[in-house]
Parts: sequence; C-alpha cells; structure tokens
Amino acid sequence: MTDNSLPAARGGTLILVAVDGSASSYEAAAWAAVDAVLHGSPVHLLTSVALVGGIGPAMSLPEAEMNWLRTDGERIVTEAARIVREAARETEVTVTTEVTFDLPIPTLIERSKSVRTLVLGSRGLGAFQRGLLGSVSTAVTRHAHCPVAVIHDRAATDAVSVTKPILVGVDGSENSVPAVEYAFDEAARRKVDLVALHAWSDSSSIDFATAEWESIRESERALLAERLAGYAERYPEVTVRRIVVSDRPVRALLEASADAQLVVVGSHGRGGFAGMLLGSTNNALLHVVECPMVVVRRR
Repeated sequence: MTDNSLPAARGGTLILVAVDGSASSYEAAAWAAVDAVLHGSPVHLLTSVALVGGIGPAMSLPEAEMNWLRTDGERIVTEAARIVREAARETEVTVTTEVTFDLPIPTLIERSKSVRTLVLGSRGLGAFQRGLLGSVSTAVTRHAHCPVAVIHDRAATDAVSVTKPILVGVDGSENSVPAVEYAFDEAARRKVDLVALHAWSDSSSIDFATAEWESIRESERALLAERLAGYAERYPEVTVRRIVVSDRPVRALLEASADAQLVVVGSHGRGGFAGMLLGSTNNALLHVVECPMVVVRRR
C-alpha cells in the first residue's frame, strides 16, 4: 500500500526505514525487522522519488514520468516489505509503505520528531541516481530528533552476529546518558552482553609520569563507573564489561566494534557545543564502522 503519512496514533513506537533500492537500504529493512520484533513495533517503509536537484511535483513533470517514478518507488518499498517479513521470521510485523515526491532530507528530519527510531542504509545508489541514502545518512543523523540507526553492508542479523555484545561509547558527558540507556535496553532485549568503552584521550602521544598515568586512569575508571551506576540494578540480566583506554575514541571504538553486533553512541561528545547534533567522533565512525551503528541524542 502507499500511504501519505505515518500511521496515525502509533508514531512514537514506529520504526521508520528509508529505502532507495540500494543493498544497504535493504539491509536496513532487515535490521529494522529484527528490532521491530524485539520492541513490538510497526515498521513504516519510505522511499523518495524526488529527482536530484530538487525537482518534484511543483515542477509539473509530465504525467508519464510521474507515473514511472511512482511505479519504481512502489517496486522498491514492495521489495523492502518482503525483506522485513522474511527477516521477522515467525513473528508477524505490521508493515506499511509510502512513496513520496518530497525531498528526502527535510522529510526524514521532520518525520523523526514522531517516530521511535529512524533506520538508514549507509550508502545509496549514487549522486547521479535518486540517491536517497549515502551522504543523506550523514545529514539526517546530524539533525534527527530520534535515535538513528545507520546500517552498512550487513545487518548483523545472522546466527553468529546476534550472539555478539552491544558496544556503547561512554565519554563521561551528559550526552552519552541516553546512549547508555539505549544500549542497556538493547542488550537486555537481545539477551547479550554489553561492552562499555571509555576512551579518554584525544591524543596518543601524551607523556605523563607513571604515577600520573595511574591517577588519571583511576579517575577515568571512576567516571565510567559513575555513568553506569544504577543500570546493574535495572538490568540485572545484562553482563557488563568495562573498557577504559587512553586512545582516540574513533580508533578505540572501531577496534572494539569488530566483535560487536551493534555500536551505540551519543550524538556529540563532551567537546561539543550545545547546538552541535553530531560530534566529529560519531561522524567519523559512521563511515568506517562495519556493523550497524545507532546515534542517540538527547530529546
């Protein structure tokens, strides 16, 4: 079916998936299906058939071309819906679809105000085609109002990947609190361990005396413990492994992500200004992490 808006009265629990026919967008649909099963959420599949350069209905395209674009969009969301139902396996997931002529970036940012999670592929079809994803994923992640899941070449829904832990980056700022909450909830639902990583140095060449190193290390361990305080009682079923390293956050998280099914980070770190919606660390990770990644910002 083709809707003109999100399903009424369910926006806050809805998983919105942007698809454009690319491989990573279909991986995003598969990841969303598994997440929908875990949360009991409906899935809404959206594709934009707006042409590159902003040409849309206002430009009065010939009816035949409008019909072709709409038909192609229907093909994309129909295939995505099939993938969602297949990935959900034995669980029935409510799936709705929509083809829009609205431009993708403003549409997705506006929709993010009323959904639980927005899911995107990491790479689209390219600049000379419709290109809903790719660079759009970076722009949307910067400004979205809800958690944004960016899925790369694999949805990590296979039998081996789903046993791997959730990795959360904890920088010690208030901005990482929603990410920690999200990560614990996902680990509990997926019945896997949680790895909480705190990388406290932005340089690998700082020279401290041994006593100073130990003092700093203990201070950073205490900071991580403070940020995790209370979650053990709320999520007693989740086994937590803490990692504190003196390393650049991007490098530390990238290395740890090799053995994770999902990376969760806050929208910007302790060095970010209030108006920044995506820090440099997370922006870099979006392009190098291979497993799915969720960016969580404070609402």
